[in-house]
Amino acid sequence: MQLRYSFRLYPSAGQRMALARAFGCARVVFNDALRARETARSAGLPFIPSRELSKQLTTSKKTPERAWLTEVSSVVLQQSLRDLDTAYKNFFDSLKGKRPKMGPPRFKSRKDTRQSVRFTANAGWKVTPGGKLRLPKIGDVPVRWSRTLPSASSTVTVIKDSAGRHFASFVVETDPETLPATDSAVGIDLGLTHFAILSDGTKISSPRFLRRAEKNFRKAQRDLSRKAKGSSNRAKARIKVARAHARTADARREFHHQLSTKLIRDNQAVAVEDLAVKGLARTRMAKSVHDAGWSAFTTMLEYKAAKYGRTLIRIGRFEPTSQVCSQCGVKDGPKPLHIRTWTCGACGAVLDRDINAAVNIAKAAGLAVSACGARVRPGLVPAQREETGTHPKPQPVTTGRQAGISVF
Repeated sequence: MQLRYSFRLYPSAGQRMALARAFGCARVVFNDALRARETARSAGLPFIPSRELSKQLTTSKKTPERAWLTEVSSVVLQQSLRDLDTAYKNFFDSLKGKRPKMGPPRFKSRKDTRQSVRFTANAGWKVTPGGKLRLPKIGDVPVRWSRTLPSASSTVTVIKDSAGRHFASFVVETDPETLPATDSAVGIDLGLTHFAILSDGTKISSPRFLRRAEKNFRKAQRDLSRKAKGSSNRAKARIKVARAHARTADARREFHHQLSTKLIRDNQAVAVEDLAVKGLARTRMAKSVHDAGWSAFTTMLEYKAAKYGRTLIRIGRFEPTSQVCSQCGVKDGPKPLHIRTWTCGACGAVLDRDINAAVNIAKAAGLAVSACGARVRPGLVPAQREETGTHPKPQPVTTGRQAGISVF
């Protein structure tokens, strides 16, 4: 399987300027290619292939008006054309129903707060013996290596986020680390008051990172609104707002990683409900739903289960987990959200709404659960889905859908 590893970069002032030139040149090439294709479409001409765009790029670099394109690595410019091809492919696939609906490629703006460029092996990038990342026409950039790469990578993507931080992203091939088998499994009911309720009765409180940081957000946003548009002080204030949001996002991601790793290591099978997060994000609970980050958490569970040889089971979102008694199985009908405990009319059991739902999630996934939900054993579960990322190694026989995985 393939994983993505990201590491913080600390470029010098000169290297930041060189990276800014690379971001700008890649953006201009992308926009020129997109404009050429849109012009051809408007005129009723055939779709311009990539090789023709590449020839036009080579020709434009020789003109005095675009001589500054030679200041950056040519691989960066070619990869920008590849990104445009990928955007068109995704758009056409969405029209055919092969992927969720998405719009056509759009022009990039110099005011975009997130920029990225990609270097392939042809660019000649490498990691120096001193641990720095050597990038063509940029130099040796210091890297904060938080972990060791499990294998060599053929590409590196340099990213600048909204907070002005730089990261180096590597996609590497790794071997699954099968953990020792265990006889425990768990069902998870995700919520807002408690982030996760396990079928063994454990309740994990929601950290509410966004709610706790709202006071600082308001102050930073108020300072930003008072700065004159286009001024340097406004740019500094915007960075402060972005950094405040970045700290909150980093804290939430760290919480998700720690909890998902613990659940995967301690349980052979994990069952979770397939929530309609997009729909819930359009309700009056939208801010709390976004603050919880359920989708990111379940994605972590998915790739970590594949990495460590565990099983993740998603049950349907229409499963009546909150309406069925986990002890006798009688469906007692829907209940308002303010009812947190209820008594089963058939067997008389007093049930906690969240724990009862977690036990029913485990049962719906095919896991054998005791009546009190204190012990969960893995039953018959479907085979794991193979997950890989970009640049897959040739395999004699492979099945499954390819998907990218991120590790921070």
